[in-house]
Amino acid sequence: MLIAIDPGPARSALVMIGAKIEGQIYNNDDLLKRIRGIARVSGNGSTLVIEMIASYGMPVGKEVFETCVMIGQLVEAWHPNTCVRIPRLEVKRRLCHNTRANDSNIRAAIIDRFGGKDAAIGLKKHQGPLYGFHADLWAALAVGMTYLDERQLTPVNWSPASSIF
Repeated sequence: MLIAIDPGPARSALVMIGAKIEGQIYNNDDLLKRIRGIARVSGNGSTLVIEMIASYGMPVGKEVFETCVMIGQLVEAWHPNTCVRIPRLEVKRRLCHNTRANDSNIRAAIIDRFGGKDAAIGLKKHQGPLYGFHADLWAALAVGMTYLDERQLTPVNWSPASSIF
């Protein structure tokens, strides 16, 4: 199983990619408990992928530093299992082929990879694998998809049906 996280200073998004894709936004204390629990039962069979903070020469505020602390806590909670940190710039480059992509471009690229809006999201009556995804869940999923793409673990047209899991 692949666990992907978009960390934040108070709340973080977690997406689990396996036979199906599930996501939830947690407050950080609850997320740390969840990660420790998964780490205990998964052994070294799962990988944790976290969106990493990167410096681009601009001043940053308290929230960025709190997010850095959270990333460190997640890495420590997951130890000794495999943990990979991927910067946002790499997510943009990998999924959108453009480092100037924004969140809506990334979301659109993900939806396209899942066969378009009807197949990816669907409707309440006919839900797609990404039905109910919102806010930072898209960013967490993007980090997970970037990890899979970089390691060529799935075809270019990755979808849950063609996944290696």
